[in-house]
Amino acid sequence: MPVSIVVGGQFGSEGKGKVALELVRRFSPSSVTVVRVGGPNSGHTAFGREGKKWALRQMPAACIDKNVDVVFPAGSYVDPELLLEEIAQLDYPQDRVLISPYARVITAEHREWEQNAGITKSIGSTGSGVGAAVLAAVARKAGSLALPSPSAVENEKLRPFTRDVGALLDGRLSRNERVIIEGTQGFGLSLLDGGFWPQATARCTTAAGALAEAGLSPRAVDDVTLVLRTYPIRVAGESGPLHGELSWEEVGRRTGKTGLEEFTTVTKKLRRVGEFDAQLAGRAISANMPSRVVLNHMDYVGDMQELSRPGSPVRRFLDRVVSDIGPVHWLGFSPSAAIENPTDNQQFAGGVRS
Repeated sequence: MPVSIVVGGQFGSEGKGKVALELVRRFSPSSVTVVRVGGPNSGHTAFGREGKKWALRQMPAACIDKNVDVVFPAGSYVDPELLLEEIAQLDYPQDRVLISPYARVITAEHREWEQNAGITKSIGSTGSGVGAAVLAAVARKAGSLALPSPSAVENEKLRPFTRDVGALLDGRLSRNERVIIEGTQGFGLSLLDGGFWPQATARCTTAAGALAEAGLSPRAVDDVTLVLRTYPIRVAGESGPLHGELSWEEVGRRTGKTGLEEFTTVTKKLRRVGEFDAQLAGRAISANMPSRVVLNHMDYVGDMQELSRPGSPVRRFLDRVVSDIGPVHWLGFSPSAAIENPTDNQQFAGGVRS
């Protein structure tokens, strides 16, 4: 059945939103539904057809062409004010935003709890309240944890958007319509298997985790995309180990480019950057078994024209990555597009590798 899942293989900011949008566009004109799991503790960025940059936290980046239905399933965490703000910014058709009645609501108490707990400093959390909302849901009204866990149907602002999204998705899959799940963050941040606890997020960020949050069966999945970047990043502060950590100046020196510094979408802090970690990427591949692997930020290594020149910096980097982790199917040389890897013989064929 036609379910695609897009997940990250490092510490987030791999370009999942761009890739999910690329899938939407490649599946067009087929009917597509985009499912946004997780919460607004990280930003997703994509570029509209007119070139406008969208940096979203609650709405999925794959929706910016305004031609898909957006579903927030029971396993999602929604900040009502932020959601309405992004719907307004996008001028998105409100009848195309559908929320499970059982989705959890992020409240001011959740954000305040994270600030008071000190996790924004101790583990590099963005302090968006998602972790506290997850904790409150799992605590199930325990008397020792004074945190609310309202559902979407209990929230006045979200109630008009609530639907039986399980039945809706079942119906669309039975008609062979494409469902794309836009995952959040990356494998190295996964709570259960990322390997960097406690500097981790509050959820499992694998394809299996995203599928569980979406409330869909593993038998419905025919397409998994794992997104990587040439130079992995972590957020600022005490955010955990980073293989081969180096400066942005060093990355620029290698490529002969300036202004490569990156700042987090949520906290606007300078990101940490490190060398490509084949061991981490390999573990992410083993956990997700992707149909395709995307390698973004290739422009941090060199120019696209170098792909045709064996021995160029781009080809040497790509050849080394392929030797270490296996096939790479798509490449990103810009924030707005991904191309087929001309050195790979596995091409896009309507959702699965051919």
